[in-house]
Amino acid sequence: MKVTKFGGSSLASASQLEKVFNIVQADPERRFVVVSAPGKRDAADTKVTDALIQYYKRYIKGDDVTASQDWIIDRYQAMVDELGFTAKSMKKIAQSIKDLATLPIENNDFLYDSFLAAGEDNNAKLIAEYFTYRGLPARYVHPKKAGIIVSSEPGNARILPSSYDKIEELREADEVLVIPGFFGVTIDNQICTFSRGGSDITGSIVAAGVKADLYENFTDVDGIFAAHPGIIKNPHSIKELTYREMRELAYAGFSVLHDEALLPAYRGRIPLVIKNTNNPDHPGTQIVLEHSSETLPVVGIAADDDFVSINMSKYLMNREVGFGRKVLQILEDLNIRFEHMPTGIDDLSIVLRERELTPIKEEEILRQLKTKLEVDKAEIEHGLSIIMIVGENMKSHVGVTATATAALSQQNVNLAMISQGASEVSVMFVVKTEEKEKALKALYQAFFAE
Repeated sequence: MKVTKFGGSSLASASQLEKVFNIVQADPERRFVVVSAPGKRDAADTKVTDALIQYYKRYIKGDDVTASQDWIIDRYQAMVDELGFTAKSMKKIAQSIKDLATLPIENNDFLYDSFLAAGEDNNAKLIAEYFTYRGLPARYVHPKKAGIIVSSEPGNARILPSSYDKIEELREADEVLVIPGFFGVTIDNQICTFSRGGSDITGSIVAAGVKADLYENFTDVDGIFAAHPGIIKNPHSIKELTYREMRELAYAGFSVLHDEALLPAYRGRIPLVIKNTNNPDHPGTQIVLEHSSETLPVVGIAADDDFVSINMSKYLMNREVGFGRKVLQILEDLNIRFEHMPTGIDDLSIVLRERELTPIKEEEILRQLKTKLEVDKAEIEHGLSIIMIVGENMKSHVGVTATATAALSQQNVNLAMISQGASEVSVMFVVKTEEKEKALKALYQAFFAE
């Protein structure tokens, strides 16, 4: 039994929907289909989700929203016309798009989520009807009816553990169930979306809930590459990853799969495969609990931008009890999350994402470090990128870090920091952003040239 999720690019047009239908019909084990909102048909097009954001902005400003409503409705109608069938669901879709402009604006924490979720919700209605029209019995299931009950955290919903019993009941359905991704419903009956890449999370939740044998995530690439194809020409394709490896790679910039999506499937011990809607016969990349055979020490190299480092020095820092706690307390009081914390005996650096800071927060951090902790030196360094080499097999190979640092040295890449966790699944290098691409190419050459 398989749960199959399709991304926005897989559902952008009638021709793509035709491919999706053929994929689902080809395997009777594909009993649950999770869908995103329609993506771009071409580079100049607009995603339905982006159109819904514009609609929302016009509505809260009090502007005329007719053009926004018409564009979104016409987008669904265009797919129906191209597919050549009369969709009864179009009346419901049009009404639901217009009804968004009747929702209360004041004291409505879930208004934005309600607008965003409409893209997936209406696409699921249309796809279920199209499947049935083509002779594959299918039924649209709203997340509330599916049992996807979530926490009341707008834009960052989390599944409630009690939901899984209700989701498991979906196994009893005879037809293919089409479920909109990206959102759930709170106990108070409010639409609440997951964080970015939320349709991946829905697919993972459904797969865990129905105890699927496989969670298929269809996108527009042949699985996962060992490095970013925009930087590395024709990168090596990865056949198999463990959940821990995928988590590290997703964190450090691999955007094929949202890192939060891994959690429900990981806990449910359900293997996952990334496949290509446009090339469904390609085996894709399997994500499993443990490797099925011997692998390379490094399976992938990821890079991500927009990091900053808070650097501080204090003589005899290591002898001061509670120093690290006091530093982290400053960040906690300012509601700042940190990512990494490399240390020396008299030095401490805290790496965090640029979005966590504002000029006022930066000023306050430096002030408190100097006045409360009496550091000798404190500075905040911007324009940093992290590069991670990832592989569970690294711990059984001597010299992986040495190979990496030698490759970077040969290309005159200056390392700001190196960090490795106790699990030895990854090694992180911090470099200046302008040196990121050069560093990534050097590391790829060192580990994958053969």
